[in-house]
Amino acid sequence: MTIVVTGATGQLGRAVVKHLLARVPADQVVASVRDPKKAADLGVEAREGDFLRPETLATAFAGADKLLIISSQGDTESRLLQHTNAVDAAKAAGVGHIVYTSITKADTNKISLADTHRPTEEAIKASGIPYTFLRNNWYFENDFGTVLGALATGKVATPTQGGKVASATRDDFANAAAAVLATEGHENMVYELGGTAAHSYADWAEAIGAAAGREIAYEEITPDESAAALAAAGVPADFVPVLIDAQLAIARGELDHRAQDLAKLIGREPVGLREWVAGVVKAQQA
Repeated sequence: MTIVVTGATGQLGRAVVKHLLARVPADQVVASVRDPKKAADLGVEAREGDFLRPETLATAFAGADKLLIISSQGDTESRLLQHTNAVDAAKAAGVGHIVYTSITKADTNKISLADTHRPTEEAIKASGIPYTFLRNNWYFENDFGTVLGALATGKVATPTQGGKVASATRDDFANAAAAVLATEGHENMVYELGGTAAHSYADWAEAIGAAAGREIAYEEITPDESAAALAAAGVPADFVPVLIDAQLAIARGELDHRAQDLAKLIGREPVGLREWVAGVVKAQQA
């Protein structure tokens, strides 16, 4: 068995490799990365594999029984090009099974991020290679700034209109990916991954307040006000529209999808809102 993990030096990729090494021997895991030198500490074979340089992927994917394609970064057009290159290379290399990190309800979700994931899923299906789609919901880590902002200002402010999100931790998503890669019976499956509970940003304010031992208010603001606040907090200009689109998707209920798939794959309840927030607040107070 050879399992190739793309993007293995990224935050999710590193966590996937860590969980894989708890399940399978290291000689069964290969890291496909743009710069193998940066993967030296992973404890597995590292091969050069750059989605924007398709000529590198034949060697990177060679002999792969299972291939994890972790969705790339960039604008929609760039990401689709990279994903298509990876799928084409997987087919040429004779990869036995593609596992892809997608997004909640990718086939119907109106969030702009789905504009990358939906056609990628379609391309993978069209390749004829057995697949598993890991439709990851929102990461708690995406709201690290929400916690810091609340601790600094005493409030959480969003334009989410009471919409809820079934978030989970990056590590739990990585653990689920490792479970799929290390075990059989996941061919042509779609897993909707996220928390078994969903929370509004008023719930976030309550959880942060409980962890900090003081009141944190919740305030509903406009999308323009939210964009200005994100920019003032130092969020990169090209990422602000992505976050605003996500907030509006949350308001529409696009990410309020509670499912048991994540809990089943990792064998326990996923880390919840209060537990994650308490850890962040404790670290900030240390």
